[in-house]
Amino acid sequence: MISRIPGEKERDQVRGTDFAPLDLAPAEIDAEKTPEGGYLLRSPKALEPCEESLGAMFRRWVAESPDRTFLGERDASGRWRLVTWGEAGRLADSVAQAMIDRRIGSDRTVMILSGNSIDHALLMLGGFLSGVPVVPVSVAYSLLSQDFAKLKSIFREVRPALVFAENAELFSRALKALDLSGVEVVASRGTVDGIPVTPFSSFLATVPTSLVAKAFAAVRPESVAKVLFTSGSTGLPKGVINTHGMLCSNQQMLAQIWPFTRATPPVLVDWLPWNHTFGGNHDFNLVLKRGGTLYVDGGKPAPGLVEQTVRNLAEISPTIYFNVPAGFAMLLPFLERDAKLRDNFFRRLQLVFYAGAALSQDLWLRLEAVSLQATGRKVPMTSSWGSTETAPLATSAHFPIDKAGVIGIPCPGVTIKMVPSGGKYELRVKGPNVTPGYLNRPDLTRDAFDADGFYRIGDAGTFADPDNPARGIVFAGRVAEDFKLSTGTWVHVGSLRLAVMAAAAPALQDALVAGHDREAVGILAWPNLLWLREICRDTGGSRPVEDLLREKEVSVHFRNALAEYNGRQQGSATRIGRVLLMAEPPSIDANEITDKGYINQGAALERRRELVERLYADRPDPGVVVL
Repeated sequence: MISRIPGEKERDQVRGTDFAPLDLAPAEIDAEKTPEGGYLLRSPKALEPCEESLGAMFRRWVAESPDRTFLGERDASGRWRLVTWGEAGRLADSVAQAMIDRRIGSDRTVMILSGNSIDHALLMLGGFLSGVPVVPVSVAYSLLSQDFAKLKSIFREVRPALVFAENAELFSRALKALDLSGVEVVASRGTVDGIPVTPFSSFLATVPTSLVAKAFAAVRPESVAKVLFTSGSTGLPKGVINTHGMLCSNQQMLAQIWPFTRATPPVLVDWLPWNHTFGGNHDFNLVLKRGGTLYVDGGKPAPGLVEQTVRNLAEISPTIYFNVPAGFAMLLPFLERDAKLRDNFFRRLQLVFYAGAALSQDLWLRLEAVSLQATGRKVPMTSSWGSTETAPLATSAHFPIDKAGVIGIPCPGVTIKMVPSGGKYELRVKGPNVTPGYLNRPDLTRDAFDADGFYRIGDAGTFADPDNPARGIVFAGRVAEDFKLSTGTWVHVGSLRLAVMAAAAPALQDALVAGHDREAVGILAWPNLLWLREICRDTGGSRPVEDLLREKEVSVHFRNALAEYNGRQQGSATRIGRVLLMAEPPSIDANEITDKGYINQGAALERRRELVERLYADRPDPGVVVL
């Protein structure tokens, strides 16, 4: 059975002037029912041939558009440092030669500790050209961690030949925590007492030889491009093997569903970390595929840093804007109150894209509102779904959607298996974009795939319209996060978390859903600090968060907002019994949060068991809001 969504003219009739037509692939899907009551979903469009390596993508634009700006970042003075495709090609060849001179091949790796930057990109591109796998590591493991346990574990797993840190002095504590015997440390600047540091400028000054072309010719689709470490639900990070074939096929899928990027090479202002598949594979490789421009955003969604993002967006108008829900939540207040910023942000914006976690409907509506203010129309918003193991794109909503949660339909070349699970479907993936496995972990690799070779991603979904699968899959949370109340009623954590955040908006930054084997659902929540200080009239930020949470206005807001929400519910699985606000932010060492801001429900609830007990105490203390 092939189902489809109406074509462009029909879409305009459905949504009037709300939808700005883009050149997008038709939304078509082949849906086959399985004997178990599930589905196999495929695109009727075949995946077209693509490049064999990321280096081939890169070299195309070095040859065809040498004078176009490829990368930009602010220097120490605050001015933009720009590198063209041609300049990047010459410098990446030099880096590749420096690796060849050191006899670093496909059996060794380059470990990158620091965040996104032009030098980071050049080192990565040199690895792509020479066939040397790169291992970008979360900056938090070096700069925020107290025990360096995750950093040490990754170091032992990859056994790098070389470790790169943009600023050696900044990463000195992390470097000293590692056994660097036989490992070269390279930095763009700075030194470390007791550790020899090679300046990256010497790599950039290396004269390329014919050996670079020879090494480049040996890179095949099955060659390892990078290893990305995922936080996982428990324990230490696991290394996901990313081959050139995985990443190239994934970009070909994106090219086929987003034809508009051919006519308009994307211009991105992007902070998403390259140690994660969203920023490092989806976004960076989109620029490689289409010959676009990437401005490295030194900001991120955190107090004191989001202002850098705002400054960058006030100067550079992106054509596509990528972010995670936490990022949009931090950016929106600036867009809502600053007309000049808002107008520049939307000036040539073709698409707003969120992924990494579910977006609340409140944020969706606020984004639509600011786009209407700036342009008189709703700039299209979309999402996709996948993971580090799927490179990351598996499904995409390349058709108009008017609410958050729809993650689209399978991309060309991908098959989605939907397995019935507790009133929804467990989602599994097969395609050329799927990883061959985990680094040095055949046990994890074996357990990750079912008997038919589908990758078991652990997420769940339902149909937006059961009568027309082409309307897309709706994300329904993590399968393992759902639980039963003592009454035997299932609680679907993903959808409930979004509903609670929308009901209390804009007061919450994120929330944990508790209640396993309890009589009622309880919420542990992190307040939106900007909202908290505003409602408590602490705009100067002088009072501790713990004090602000005791203010009467705070509890009154949550009691009223969630009581109203409860009044619309019809069962115990969606009603909220109690709420407790938390002052301590989520811990990356304890695996409570990922780089992209996604909260690990299981790990956070386990770490905060005392708060869960406090939430459900027979005689709750004044900090617990009882509904």
